[in-house]
Amino acid sequence: MKTTYIRLSLAAALLLGIYSCKKGEAASSDLEAYANTDSTAEMVSDSISSVATMKVKDKQFIKTADVNMEVKDVYETTVSIEKSVQELGGFVTHSNLQSNVVSENTYNTSDENAVLVKKYQTENRMQLRVPTERLGELLTLINDKKLFLNSRQINAEDVTSSIKYAKLESKRIEKNSKNISTLKTDKDKLKLDNENMAEGNQQQLANMDVTDNLKYSTVDIYIKEPKIRTAEIAITNTKSIDDKYKFDFLYSAKSAFVEGYYLIQKIFVGLITIWPILLIGATILYFARKRKTVKKHPKTEA
Repeated sequence: MKTTYIRLSLAAALLLGIYSCKKGEAASSDLEAYANTDSTAEMVSDSISSVATMKVKDKQFIKTADVNMEVKDVYETTVSIEKSVQELGGFVTHSNLQSNVVSENTYNTSDENAVLVKKYQTENRMQLRVPTERLGELLTLINDKKLFLNSRQINAEDVTSSIKYAKLESKRIEKNSKNISTLKTDKDKLKLDNENMAEGNQQQLANMDVTDNLKYSTVDIYIKEPKIRTAEIAITNTKSIDDKYKFDFLYSAKSAFVEGYYLIQKIFVGLITIWPILLIGATILYFARKRKTVKKHPKTEA
């Protein structure tokens, strides 16, 4: 029974190892497909940057961009950029639009009404993923929205050697799996097979990350409005309401009378609570006076 269990466990481990290797080969084949794409030496010049559209034979680049600029309206620009990203086949991974309040004041316009005036400045931090071949188009659309460009960085990281190394690692893991399968079945073999499978999974994950970063470029955008905006919000005049109910003499006098009555009760209850102390004090006072009276009598007789 025990031997049968060990054989079943070994068979399952070998099947998982073969499955992992095949998955690793699939991820590796994706990298190989990117590495073997026909990319003749080309340098496309546009109004944005040649880095965004750069192609070099036998080279693969992971491209990223970082844009910092001022726009007329942050909200409208955010909606426009999100729409453009979707049309280009990309997606938004982060968008944090917020208004930073510079000052806030309330002005009373009548006994009932008032106006809250807020001065604020709106900004947004966004992160986008767009197909790498459409990166130049997206940067062109973003550039059209600017009032003033503070900074722009475009990076192209050469990962050609990393892709080749990933292929070699996949072959090494596959070879290890074949070598492990020829070993005698024991605990050490199961341990080696499990470690090799885990290493294969890690390599597969790394291959998928590189493939995804080759396919989609990451763009970080920070936009803000150059001037402070104001917002006028109609509210209720709370000061007049506070003045209206600030003090009522009759109600306050009644409350004071009731509180005084309860205070007398508390004092009386307190005296009852400490009656032993009062009794002891009265006894001591009685004997002290009696003693003084005894002392005075001899002097009088003398």
